[in-house]
Amino acid sequence: MAAEAEPLTNPPLGTLTVAGASLLADPSGALFFESDGLLFVADLHLEKGSAYARRRVFLPPYDTAATLARLAIVIERRAPRAVIALGDSFHDAGAGERMRESDRETLRALQKGRDWIWIAGNHDPAPPQGVGGQAMAELRVGVLVLRHQPAAGACPGEIAGHLHPAARVRSVSGTLRRRCFVSDGARCVMPAFGAFAGGLNFLDEAFAPLFGGTAVTAHVLGRSRVFPVADTRCLRD
Repeated sequence: MAAEAEPLTNPPLGTLTVAGASLLADPSGALFFESDGLLFVADLHLEKGSAYARRRVFLPPYDTAATLARLAIVIERRAPRAVIALGDSFHDAGAGERMRESDRETLRALQKGRDWIWIAGNHDPAPPQGVGGQAMAELRVGVLVLRHQPAAGACPGEIAGHLHPAARVRSVSGTLRRRCFVSDGARCVMPAFGAFAGGLNFLDEAFAPLFGGTAVTAHVLGRSRVFPVADTRCLRD
């Protein structure tokens, strides 16, 4: 008699399960809820470069164009019926005034033919005028709760941003530090999508109120794949 196949105990590479909902973790840092055709992105921080320039901290002024170009690739790849941006999409209240018209045109093209929702963030409690889409404080989609800032304590189904998680992982060639999704299966904190957005090591104490010592997985962004890494294999900064 042939031996029975062992059950698959881990989800396929590149997938996350949050409160029973299956989600595709894109190597760009976006999250795709394929069954509902929803694409989630967090912390675009559009016009961060121009905000810093006003304080005489000069960064290349192309972060908005670069971020939207990466988002365009994901949208073309996944063809979502709706995009939900989980807050801090704009770096500050004046971001809309500083956006180039070419970037506004790109944004309009990305929004064409699909719903677009701006979730309120601490940097952008309201989106700028003239950027299209619909503004919401948070959004519930079935078992999922979509918001910007994760809530302390147990919150099954929550998908949030705000903390910009990153992982430092030991490899055969040394260590690497990359942006990542962080999940314990009940909730997920998304990486920042913005070109100039940084990353906070998910082993930092800022994440402790969210996971309460439970085992978590860092879904680390690679060039073309997302790699699930147990927290025990990750290093503090």
